[in-house]
Amino acid sequence: MNLGEQIKRVRTAKGLSQKEVLNISGLDKAQLSRIENGKTDPSFTTLQRIANALGLSIAELFATTDQINEVNAHDKTVMEKVALIESLAEDEKNTLYSMLDAFVGKRKLKDALSNVLQDVK
Repeated sequence: MNLGEQIKRVRTAKGLSQKEVLNISGLDKAQLSRIENGKTDPSFTTLQRIANALGLSIAELFATTDQINEVNAHDKTVMEKVALIESLAEDEKNTLYSMLDAFVGKRKLKDALSNVLQDVK
């Protein structure tokens, strides 16, 4: 199996359309099509962008069928949301990151307090 076939196989196994991979990776439609059809080989940078769009490392992209982790619709939704975040204006991204930091901080505080209460018992 050539690299293009592997990319296509992984993409379809993850339930992603070419359009979704294009939106996440920022690649050109014709370029991805040529790669998947084995008409051209991607550069390292392009390969990295494809792997990121598929939610994999480059090494995982070369994995055999048995080694590819199952991906559910939730994973696909997260990838789509990350791609949309990247398209936000800088101030909108900063606001979103501040909100995420607040939620993560709240969770860490709850965990720390829970551990303290268990130590007191």
